[in-house]
Amino acid sequence: MDTSPFDTAMMQRAIALSVRSGEEGEYPYGVVIARDGQTVAESINRVKHERDVTRHAEVVAISAAQKALDTVSLDDCTIYVSAESCAYCCFAIRESRIGRAVFGLRSPHMGGVSKWPVLTDRDISDTMPEVFAAPPDIVLGFMAREAEAELLKWNPVVAGALMLRGLFIAGPLEAVHPARKRKTARERVWGFLRHNLFDRFGRK
Repeated sequence: MDTSPFDTAMMQRAIALSVRSGEEGEYPYGVVIARDGQTVAESINRVKHERDVTRHAEVVAISAAQKALDTVSLDDCTIYVSAESCAYCCFAIRESRIGRAVFGLRSPHMGGVSKWPVLTDRDISDTMPEVFAAPPDIVLGFMAREAEAELLKWNPVVAGALMLRGLFIAGPLEAVHPARKRKTARERVWGFLRHNLFDRFGRK
């Protein structure tokens, strides 16, 4: 499994943010986006705060990361999420081209990997390579027991109900798309074209 001490530190931060999100009356999700060993953006859920159902933690963090890096393409970033992202957020991960996604708890009823194969789908990138990169490298179940323990410590009733219904589960550690050392020639060509040609149309 291709993980590092930096991954552990980032997931610890994502888990802490998930607890804070719950304390602030939101669903308990925490997200950190990092690049080159540095945090780029982080967020809790903002749905209740902003009275806007689109303000999931992942989408808020992706938007902040794009502004911080002055680019819509986050292909050299890793997103750390305390629990597997829903299909909506996974589509945002795909469209922003995040290159690696690390999830704690699994979400078998809502997840964009376990339930809906948004993150793993190759049809969208094969059909529209000018917009979508290949599926990201995915790590599921990273520090899931720690995420579960912190949520149960925060609120045993609420967290226990989520776990009991199977909305969050602490499944085994798994690499879905293990990191490849080299991109294919096709991926390199399309990556160049995306950044230097196609992104000029409606994305920059």
